[in-house]
Amino acid sequence: MQARISQKVAVSVVFVAAMFMSIMDVTIVNVALPTIGRDFHVSPTAVDAISIGFLVSLAVFIPASGWLGDRFGGKRILLTAIVVFTVASALCGLATSLGELVAFRVLQGVGGGMLAPVGMAMLFRVFPPEERIRASSILTVPTTLAPALGPVLGGLLVTDLSWRWVFYVNVPIGAVALLFGILFLKSVPQAQPGRFDLPGFLLSGLGLGLLMYGLSEGPVKGWHSADVLATIAAGAVLLVIMVFVLLRTAEPIVDLRLLANRLFRSSNGVMILGSIAFLGSLYAVSLYYQDGRGLSALQSGLSTFPEAFGVMAGAQLASRFLYPRLGPKRHITLGLVGVALSIGLFALMGPTTSLWWARLLMFTLGLAMGQVFVPLQAAAFATITPAATGKASTMFNAIRQLGGAVGVAVLTTAIVLVGPLHVVGGHLAANLTAYRVAFLVGAAFALLAIPCALTIRDADAARTIPGRGGLSAAGSRKESAAVLAD
Repeated sequence: MQARISQKVAVSVVFVAAMFMSIMDVTIVNVALPTIGRDFHVSPTAVDAISIGFLVSLAVFIPASGWLGDRFGGKRILLTAIVVFTVASALCGLATSLGELVAFRVLQGVGGGMLAPVGMAMLFRVFPPEERIRASSILTVPTTLAPALGPVLGGLLVTDLSWRWVFYVNVPIGAVALLFGILFLKSVPQAQPGRFDLPGFLLSGLGLGLLMYGLSEGPVKGWHSADVLATIAAGAVLLVIMVFVLLRTAEPIVDLRLLANRLFRSSNGVMILGSIAFLGSLYAVSLYYQDGRGLSALQSGLSTFPEAFGVMAGAQLASRFLYPRLGPKRHITLGLVGVALSIGLFALMGPTTSLWWARLLMFTLGLAMGQVFVPLQAAAFATITPAATGKASTMFNAIRQLGGAVGVAVLTTAIVLVGPLHVVGGHLAANLTAYRVAFLVGAAFALLAIPCALTIRDADAARTIPGRGGLSAAGSRKESAAVLAD
């Protein structure tokens, strides 16, 4: 049966299903947290452990994913990750206490941490450089559609069924992805990655985990909290130590030497700043809708969802028309200007501004993000060798995950510092100025990504640009070697 479906189709289907399930899980669960807290009779602060446990576990296991995929094969690790995530989702739905639910969320994070890096590495191994723009448009579907769909689906499930269904919904998706993968994915042997780098895993996993915990708790407990400051400081120290240790390790679990590659380094700079702007703003928009304008979780989700239509339209515009004509440098820069403009215009909205204007801005934000993430992911791995793709994918996804956490923390903190409430006529009312400041901060991060985009050289990514990669095989190899040596 494997011969009837190409590996490009097989890997794409399994990867998109798995990533959609994993990324949607974050936003869909956030909608259910207040209901879960009431059901288990715990405080809103305590229930935050459900989200934080997942994010920390995700951060801990991402660094090991590249080595595992290279050591045991992408198919085996990807399908194992789907099984772990799906089973943990079912267990979350069956949890009878907050402690059980947090433990099962940690288990979910173990599976989720392996899904993105392993799946992305498999995708870029089956798509040659000249077809990476197609692969990138596939990647954009789960990474940008799922965060928008989560609040809508979560609101429907919590309102009409039960909070347990925000976890059960993963089970059929995971089961279908697993069955499809068993039937159609091929096992492709990889070069042996060497011995497992235990010191690197402990330093990177614990460092990222502590940093993610501190960033998640900062807006809740306050940045002056000893707990928050201690975890962020410990995480930062471990990561600094990690850098020194990994640069002296022959076969490190996280290959920091890849950042010597100019194109890969520039792409990661755009990724972290773009993720801060985009994912942070998505979270701020949901707070604006619910706390600033008084919408329900479902109404908020429906008003955010136009972003998904923008992304789908933007991905087609990027892959079919703009990338071949503009190349990555101008294309990504143009997209970042559109992102900054879309987020910045949110700052002009007042208490009576039509929600249709906000929905239009969500659509343009999605359209613009398609012009950032699609060309970025197409170009980022252009000069990475197949043997290094697994570790490059690990780093790329860790940076994206960190960017999202920083974005939520920074924009939420901006709202808290200005004050989401103020007194009007002797009564407390929403202070929309706080949300305006947050949107301006998000727009600023999009603008900060532009200098990184301008360091990208189209010649480095020529093999990924349709119509410009017409180098001879020997010439292409020489160019890649020159770029890697840079």
